[in-house]
Amino acid sequence: MATVSLRSPRALEAAGFFLADVQAGVGPFLGVYLQAHHWAPGRIGTAMTIGGLVALVATVPAGALVDSTKHKRGIVASASIGTVLATCIVLISTSFPAVVASQVLTALTGAVFGPVLAGLTLGLVGQDGFDRQFGRVQVANHAGNVAAAALSGYLGWRFGFTAIFMLAAAFGVLAIATVYLIRREDIDDRRARGMSEEAPGQSEAAGGFRLLWRSRPLLLLAGTLCLFHLGNAAMLPLFGLAVVARGQADPSLFTSLTIVIAQLVMVGASLGAMRWMRTRGHWWVVLVTLVALPVRGIVAALWMAPWGVVPVQVLDGIGAGLQSVAVPALVAHLMRGTGRANVAQGAVLAAQGLGAALSPALGGWIAELYGFAASFLCLGALAAGALVIWLVARAALPSPPRPSRTNPEPAHALDRS
Repeated sequence: MATVSLRSPRALEAAGFFLADVQAGVGPFLGVYLQAHHWAPGRIGTAMTIGGLVALVATVPAGALVDSTKHKRGIVASASIGTVLATCIVLISTSFPAVVASQVLTALTGAVFGPVLAGLTLGLVGQDGFDRQFGRVQVANHAGNVAAAALSGYLGWRFGFTAIFMLAAAFGVLAIATVYLIRREDIDDRRARGMSEEAPGQSEAAGGFRLLWRSRPLLLLAGTLCLFHLGNAAMLPLFGLAVVARGQADPSLFTSLTIVIAQLVMVGASLGAMRWMRTRGHWWVVLVTLVALPVRGIVAALWMAPWGVVPVQVLDGIGAGLQSVAVPALVAHLMRGTGRANVAQGAVLAAQGLGAALSPALGGWIAELYGFAASFLCLGALAAGALVIWLVARAALPSPPRPSRTNPEPAHALDRS
């Protein structure tokens, strides 16, 4: 196997940086943008939920596409263009059909980003180097979110929401440019789909969609994350709406602040996850993320003020930052040698997407009918359910091997049996 040049992993990290704003688009700012155009919370949540449901349907096929294609850089470029076009639709019109169309296009194009970044990482460094390299990509991605959010907040305050849309387009162009700095010859397509490196003669048809249903640990992980994101996804936009609705903050600057705080914490959490996975295993890392979210819901309900954003988003950064590294790494280990690693990534993303898709509508309508505090408490209670499932499930899962001096980076897969 040819040696991978140092340029390609660094280019992948740079692409991860710029894809941060492309993946998010104007999503974090969409709620306050539509609120400024006289949209009610329930209607905003409904539009976001429609897009989330489309993403749910698209993620598994997106993973299968990444597994089957040798043009992974082209997928990143095409999806980036589609996401930028979706933001332009909202800029042109804020009618309900236009916003829904934008959310649908964003969902369709954005469904590939998670699997393709995982696939490119596997293709460049293989299974043994995945945890570390994907952690570096996620650190770059969170740093990109910090930069994009800070710039969006300033540009939105200085020039209006249109500047935020233009920034997303600029990041899209840079993402396309950097992904093509990855050398094509450095991408091993067999490794990229999770084919066994110890069995080079293995059939390309290894595995299949049925693997997703035969892996009990994968199903437990997917169910836990579905419930987690049902409680998680709506908290940031709802907290922004709660504070802005009271006239306590500028919409652009406050939304930017919420993102910057969370993403800065995510950078540190991602770095910590890279080390903790090697010493304690993936299960414990996921456990910490589940503990953080119910506490976040209580804090959000009790402190709906500009300064309340600090503890609320610090807790979000801990949960999301750890998950962004631990979950894809765990899936990659569970699917090792199956040839369907990115299908599995898509399946887990679909489970997360199901919860995330229903969260804005659920949280938005509870907020509209009973108030924001009730909404935060209900969402936090749902996240507590994910914690219970994960704790109960642990009894059925074998403990990961403890690291040794001769093998400091063991594969902490739960078990595929």
